[in-house]
Amino acid sequence: MKVLLAVDRALSRVEGWILIALLSVMVLLSFVQVVLRNVFHEGIIWADILLRHIVLWIGFLGAAIATSEDRHISIDAFARFLPDRVRHAASAITHLFAAAVCGILAHASLTFIHNDLASGSEFLPGIPAWYSEIIIPVGFVLLALHFVIRACVKVAAAAGRGTA
Repeated sequence: MKVLLAVDRALSRVEGWILIALLSVMVLLSFVQVVLRNVFHEGIIWADILLRHIVLWIGFLGAAIATSEDRHISIDAFARFLPDRVRHAASAITHLFAAAVCGILAHASLTFIHNDLASGSEFLPGIPAWYSEIIIPVGFVLLALHFVIRACVKVAAAAGRGTA
């Protein structure tokens, strides 16, 4: 269990650093774009497209971090009334189901990227679209991994071998 939690923390730390870097680039690029448009009546042609793709990356990395911290969207209206062990077991099942859904979505997004590769589409001139879209399957795999780790933590808590 300690190894899983260490992997989870390390992965979250890397995701956090990438998230900070992307958010910094996004803020800086947006600021430069506003200044260029308002002062010089010009702009960077590709900036808006790049910003949209950065938002996609930030969304997936933020979701992965939220899942790692067990702060992902959940409805626990009924779970509050369950005994601790049953609540942890139900939570583990929910996390495993979410991991399975993320796995299916990762597979579907790989098909999407494969089709983009075959078509040769570009998101910026000279840059293939899959460079920016690769976060979709990677993001779903990260989510699935974090959900599986959370499920293991909940199973350990339900068995009385740890806290969740």
